[in-house]
Amino acid sequence: MGHGGGGALSGELTRHLFTPAYGNETLGGLGDSAVLPLPGARLAFSTDSFVVRPLFFPGGSIGDLAVNGTVNDLAMSGARAAYLSCAFILEEGVGLPVVGRIADAIGAAAAAAGVVIATGDTKVVEAGHGDGVYVNTSGIGLVPDGVDIRPQRAVPGDVVIVSGPIGLHGIAIMSVREGLEFGVEVESDTAPLGSLVEAMLAVTRDVHVLRDPTRGGLGTALNEIAAASGTGVALVERHVPVPEAVAGACGFLGLDPLYVANEGRLVAFVPRTEADAVLAAMRAHPLGTGAAVIGECVAEHPGMVVSRTGLGGTRVIDLPLGEQLPRIC
Repeated sequence: MGHGGGGALSGELTRHLFTPAYGNETLGGLGDSAVLPLPGARLAFSTDSFVVRPLFFPGGSIGDLAVNGTVNDLAMSGARAAYLSCAFILEEGVGLPVVGRIADAIGAAAAAAGVVIATGDTKVVEAGHGDGVYVNTSGIGLVPDGVDIRPQRAVPGDVVIVSGPIGLHGIAIMSVREGLEFGVEVESDTAPLGSLVEAMLAVTRDVHVLRDPTRGGLGTALNEIAAASGTGVALVERHVPVPEAVAGACGFLGLDPLYVANEGRLVAFVPRTEADAVLAAMRAHPLGTGAAVIGECVAEHPGMVVSRTGLGGTRVIDLPLGEQLPRIC
């Protein structure tokens, strides 16, 4: 299970097994999506599989995640998603009303994100060989001229911005899965981020890095960017927006909010000269009203993320071995 959690074990699996087997420079970039040069254009291409349990949760479903997850992976390259494929793997015995409800959610999410479900596939496996419904989506979109967004572009002096409160999706899943109550219902933040990225790029094309901190949360995303760029990240922990309900749930469950999954948030690395304008554009967008500066990129401790705590000390935000909450997307 740890190898599918987006942490250190996932990275080892990718670097030491898949990347050598496939062996090409395009895959070597290891971004949220691949950017493919074509005559007169650059195409962003991404694929993702969704095995979340339960299938329906406060604020969304596996259908919403399947669309938004792939749309967001494309957006992290600066691309506006245009077309998606959608494949279902169904377990024998799952009710058709369940499948229909998920299909309706996919259709509604695609319409909201402005993408077309252009092709798909359906397979059925025997009872006991699946978990109801799995969904795979792939997507393509065009990267605008002058946009070059990838983790290797982070440089010392970049300002680190998160688009809103973190940890909502992972805690929403856990509350339903374990039947826990935290005094208030926590809803997933799942949302398509393409229009938010467009608003940021309208201010400046010089956005260095974008990443949606899904599996492994914000802490994992920052570690991946630090490692890819060879720079350090200095985080100010008290500036990270953690909702009170998420903080309370994490305290009760023994989790660190920095590693809890999100499905409608992004983290951006932008030049200091552009940071104020980008932050204002984000806060003016419905999906970025809670945007906050949480740190900066530094020359010290290259490849590491170090956080200044609320007590004035520091701690290393390391790459987790596996995942705090499995099967959350």
